[in-house]
Amino acid sequence: MKLRVRVFSLPLRHTFTIAHGSRDEITTVVVELADGDHRGYGESQAIDYYGVSAEAMAEQLSSVRDQIESTAWETPEEFWHAMLPHLGEHRFALCALDEAAHDLWGKRLGQPVWKLWGLDTTRTVPSDYTIGLASIEVMIAKLREFDGWPIYKIKLGTDHDLEIVRALRQHTDAVFRVDANTAWTPEQTIRNALELRELGVEFIEQPLRADDVEGMRRVRSEVALPVIADESCLVEADVERCAELFHGINIKLTKCGGMTPARAMIRRARELGLSVMVGCMTESSIGISAIAQLLPLLDYVDMDGAVLIDRDLADGVRLERGRAIYPATPGNGVTLHADL
Repeated sequence: MKLRVRVFSLPLRHTFTIAHGSRDEITTVVVELADGDHRGYGESQAIDYYGVSAEAMAEQLSSVRDQIESTAWETPEEFWHAMLPHLGEHRFALCALDEAAHDLWGKRLGQPVWKLWGLDTTRTVPSDYTIGLASIEVMIAKLREFDGWPIYKIKLGTDHDLEIVRALRQHTDAVFRVDANTAWTPEQTIRNALELRELGVEFIEQPLRADDVEGMRRVRSEVALPVIADESCLVEADVERCAELFHGINIKLTKCGGMTPARAMIRRARELGLSVMVGCMTESSIGISAIAQLLPLLDYVDMDGAVLIDRDLADGVRLERGRAIYPATPGNGVTLHADL
């Protein structure tokens, strides 16, 4: 098996703004695992908020090239656990490697990963489409650009959040989800939830800072809408802590270290009675196709990352107004574009 690591810059369709900042492009690290005629692909994004750079990820992976290329494995889970001692402190890099291993595994066996897991993709939940922060006029224009989606995820964290949701509600009957990205206080969350419920909002994602445990405890007991953890739930050890503070969790493959730990987090969340969502970064179809393998296990999904970019790196699982369309390609379904 041979490892190849490449870095790409992905221009976005529009400036994407959340409470943590704005960006016009995203840098992604693509891992290729080659075994004979088979190629498996995975990716992770450089995110300043989490102190993760593309250069660091590439170096982390290259530094354990010998271990990666010399390790024999039958399943991606076996490979992930073998790599954990080497990359356990670098979950973004481990994610890209784990996605590539799953893609390669399925291609070796000639089957999609979801099928090898014994899952059924005939009935899956639809993805939302994310509307980043901007002026109300621009946010309305973004909604109209992707009219007809069943669910919209609205980024909030301003001093006029309710005004934004009221304005968008005038243009669609679709379900809304809101994500404050840690920008609210407990009082704002409890107060806002009352009107947001009337405006057709399904849940609130990560309203408070991850370290505001007592604030979340109060919110959990008083809020009128379900609250879903994101920044508070990075790895498997966080799931149990979230059970007393949230109604559900949003798992990000990049943060937890890939598809292998994501499945473990889903199992634990189910044991604790939590609802389960998997979310994406702004990423190419490589990462989105990895998320899609988990789709039959989920209550909610946010996998619109490839829709938000202006130039994709690969073909794979795609969305048609929120519904996942799976290709005939085995593995995660990824085919890298020929000109890369």
